[in-house]
Amino acid sequence: MLPMVLFQREREGKVKAMSKPTANKQHLLLVDDDQRMRELLTDVFTGKGYQVTAIADGREALLHLETSAFDTVITDLMMPKVSGAEVLAAAQRRDAQLPVIIITGYGTVDSAIAAMKIGAHDYIQKPFDPEELALIVKRALAHYQLVKQNRDLTASITLLQGTGLIGSSPAIQGVKEMIARLAPLAVSLLISGETGTGKELVARLIHQNSGRATNNFIAINCGALSETLLESELFGHERGSFTGAVEQKKGLLEAAHGGTLFLDEINSMPLSLQVKLLRVLQDGTFLRVGGTKEITTNLRVISASNTDLKALIGKGGFRDDLYYRLNVMEIDLPPLRDRREDIAELAYHFLNRYSRKYDKAIQEISPQALRMLSEAPWPGNVRELENVMSRAVIMEPGAAISTAALPPALGAASMPPAAANLMTLEEMERYMINKALAATNGNRALAAQTLGIDASTLWRKAKRYNL
Repeated sequence: MLPMVLFQREREGKVKAMSKPTANKQHLLLVDDDQRMRELLTDVFTGKGYQVTAIADGREALLHLETSAFDTVITDLMMPKVSGAEVLAAAQRRDAQLPVIIITGYGTVDSAIAAMKIGAHDYIQKPFDPEELALIVKRALAHYQLVKQNRDLTASITLLQGTGLIGSSPAIQGVKEMIARLAPLAVSLLISGETGTGKELVARLIHQNSGRATNNFIAINCGALSETLLESELFGHERGSFTGAVEQKKGLLEAAHGGTLFLDEINSMPLSLQVKLLRVLQDGTFLRVGGTKEITTNLRVISASNTDLKALIGKGGFRDDLYYRLNVMEIDLPPLRDRREDIAELAYHFLNRYSRKYDKAIQEISPQALRMLSEAPWPGNVRELENVMSRAVIMEPGAAISTAALPPALGAASMPPAAANLMTLEEMERYMINKALAATNGNRALAAQTLGIDASTLWRKAKRYNL
């Protein structure tokens, strides 16, 4: 078995063996039993900044494919003992997307085309211009880099499954993709969205999928504290700095050092504190309340707002310079009414959670209840849905959540306002039958099943109400 030989161009034009791969270079595996071809191509590609592993024997190429990572394989097709087609097959077993470029001699073009049909990226026929091969390799590497980026992104999104960000709608998939893209980056983020859409959950997922995951994630609601208390919580204070400050206190900016600070309802932060926060984002330094010693912190700030900050800037309630510091990138969370296809999945998620919590054997939601959930307006978004399902599990005496266990206002909310307030029992019955028939495209058997009555009863009532 021939030893692995790596080559590197030297200033004198000589060729020198290298014993160790160079980091951060794209790695090519070159397989050719022609020594002069190996040396020529190794010299060309190392001169272009690639790392090259040159192998004379197909058998050793198979071993390297098992033990080392490569970005592209260049292999001669016709070699003794182990052919280029076998090298191609081994490369595909290692990574189906790894580009393999076939070098073929006169009379073997048909074999090269056959190799492309089973997965080769491209081929080139001898004799060839090395620069032409270099161009083929450059294109192959660009394609492979894109494939790897997409694969890594998909893997990152997959890691987010089962973490509480429930749903498979296009809207929520877009949010998961944004989390996967932005989590590893050390940039400030703004999460926007209505109350109850899950802004803190998204912030936690970003932290957990970042390089800061082993350090603290600290959250504070800027709208829940007075200006004085909020300043003390964020920046800390020195002993005696104000009435009641009997000892020194470190703030959240210090506690979050190395980690992530989540500022919820940043729109509620007073202008005086916005100035101080801006300095932290610009310089990474701050003073405790009543302090004179400058403190340095290294943290990532993720903020959230349930109102339009740009509109607030126009009213003089928020600093535009702070806005642009916070909003390097933005994730906008969709309201639940814009992702109705996720409601059933969310409802069952909360059903399982609260059935375990309250030790109840409820595993199903009736079709009528599920329809009511799906049609509700959900002004409180996912948080409201969670509260409704928690209440339903407590109230439901049976084995499946029924409409009786849901808040009455939930059903009324999906009706016209006048109907919800003024309907008689007969009018409501007519309304529900008509709605069931419309939902089932006039299928009376299915409509009866949905309403929980037999088909003959539905037929009589539909006739009575002239439906």
